[in-house]
Amino acid sequence: MTDFDKLGVAKPFQIALKAKGYSQPTPIQENAIPYILDGKDLLGLAQTGTGKTAAFAVPLLQRLLESRFRAAPKSVRSLILTPTRELADQITKNIKAYTGRTKMYTSCVVGGVPFPPQFRALQRGLDVLVATPGRLLDLHRKNGVNFDELEVFVLDEADQMLDLGFIAELEEIACLLPKKRQTLFFSATMPPEIRDLADRFLTDPVEVSTAPPATTVETVTQKIAHLENDAKYPLLKELLSKEECEHALVFTLTKKGSARLAARLNADDVPAEAIHGDMSQAERQKTLDKFKRGKLNTLVATDVAARGIDVDDISHVINYDMPNATENYVHRIGRTARAGKSGTAITFCLPEDRGMLRAVQKLIGKKIEEMEGFTFFPSDREPKTARSNGYTAGKKAKTSGPRKGPGKGAAKGAGKGKFAQKAKASSTDKSGKKTPPRRSSGGPSGNARAQTGGTTGYLKRK
Repeated sequence: MTDFDKLGVAKPFQIALKAKGYSQPTPIQENAIPYILDGKDLLGLAQTGTGKTAAFAVPLLQRLLESRFRAAPKSVRSLILTPTRELADQITKNIKAYTGRTKMYTSCVVGGVPFPPQFRALQRGLDVLVATPGRLLDLHRKNGVNFDELEVFVLDEADQMLDLGFIAELEEIACLLPKKRQTLFFSATMPPEIRDLADRFLTDPVEVSTAPPATTVETVTQKIAHLENDAKYPLLKELLSKEECEHALVFTLTKKGSARLAARLNADDVPAEAIHGDMSQAERQKTLDKFKRGKLNTLVATDVAARGIDVDDISHVINYDMPNATENYVHRIGRTARAGKSGTAITFCLPEDRGMLRAVQKLIGKKIEEMEGFTFFPSDREPKTARSNGYTAGKKAKTSGPRKGPGKGAAKGAGKGKFAQKAKASSTDKSGKKTPPRRSSGGPSGNARAQTGGTTGYLKRK
């Protein structure tokens, strides 16, 4: 009897798992599979590269197989939502591998590809539909899919889903689903927004966790390189030229930045390609396939495009740009040291990025080792306010002390001196009626500014 036997996994799926390289269940699989087979709602917290997809896909498929009925045309029996096309494609391939010889129909619907093939796939009814939120809602509005027969709803990478502003779409989709269903949430981090979403979508959920929130895989060697902007590119070239850097994933903040960096590397005879959101799905998939097959050793990517990159032999993750959200650091370095292997993650840190570095170290609960030759150096450039979380150049910002301008006695000398201010106009006119507040002529409203502040805030898509 294998350990998968003890978890209640049926023989056909054990064979499929063995073919995928799982001889023993990973911690997230061991903790989650029994609860999912029992039909319970579940909130799973697991790092990337820990066998999370199999943890929900195998018991989901087994439950569907045991119920022994086919979905009606345009209907789906289970729905898996993901934030990106690449992740949706990866999950679909894994599910098809797990189904083996069982006659179960699976399909994937994402944006950036024509509608007709997706309509045809849904026409016969599906056991498993993997989708991104936007395309799923488009298909529903075109009467291409209905959810009357849905049994299981899975939200994968829930934190990234919120980070990309999909909260409105998630709430709309949840309203379309039957209330009587099994719901599974999986996330690598657990910000308060995920907890709030789980409270609304899940019913008496079981919570399973293989590591504290936002921890990093122990087999990843993490290093930080303190440097100036003009030293970033030379260091990147040096790292990529080393023998141990066999398969590198380089992260930038912007789409244009990734394209420019890849072009610059190619101009210096360092083969590299970029993957970002402005590329078509066919172009992205072609580049990703080259990287997976080893025909491309260096891939430059943005955070969104890199979600779903499931390559076991990535030796190095290089954060050419510091991430703009602390949770993204965890997701970035989770691309290496997958399937039990080791890996290296090197982050380039400019003086103005030190506030974010401090926030990242606080999140993961440890200090990142400094790279030899690129240790901390004093700088008068303060961290960006939005990234510093109250810290300036490695020191706490002062929140008290003498204040410039008028103090308590300012009222006595109002209208005099350097700091005199004009009296505010009354909001009541001569007739005694209150006048409506004036809207400022330029700039975002207060609410808009509030939504964009902070490092871990999530934008609501209108």
